[in-house]
Amino acid sequence: MKKTAVLLYPQFSEYELSVALSILMQGDKPIVTVGLNTEKIKGESGLSCIADTQISEVNLDEIDSLLLPGCMDIALLINEQKLIDFIGNAHAKGATIASISSSPSLLAKAGVLKNRKYTVGLPLEVIRKLDFFDLNHFSEDLVVQDGNIITARGRGFIQFGITVGKALHLSFDEDWYKE
Repeated sequence: MKKTAVLLYPQFSEYELSVALSILMQGDKPIVTVGLNTEKIKGESGLSCIADTQISEVNLDEIDSLLLPGCMDIALLINEQKLIDFIGNAHAKGATIASISSSPSLLAKAGVLKNRKYTVGLPLEVIRKLDFFDLNHFSEDLVVQDGNIITARGRGFIQFGITVGKALHLSFDEDWYKE
């Protein structure tokens, strides 16, 4: 079975991954955590992680999906060309790409959101200033799925995780995540 690559980078939002990771586990979907390099990664709430591998070592033929958390300061990542290229290459291979909060900015920069409906957890005035977003396809919805691309606002992390599980055709108990 192909894996889901979970991208981890400095200041990633741990909670935004919680439900999606739980659903991947319930659905017996293997994951591989992927960092920009081999250094320890500290999330926004202080959780330290060491990724299983780094972007340069990932074989995209073993991956069918990407999971991207948001980040406290996405501007730190927007010019990480190897990250942008990795996302674009995964998209070119037809991977399902799930991106939450500020991380759809990375998808937009990689050209993945071209002619796709999307949402992003950034203020509209910030989105307007970034020249790689197409506002004609922007949605205020909490979670948006357009084909194999899933985007969400950070507060939609529960519905985001459920949408990811359904998009990957996983068997999981959706009621586990309801209030």
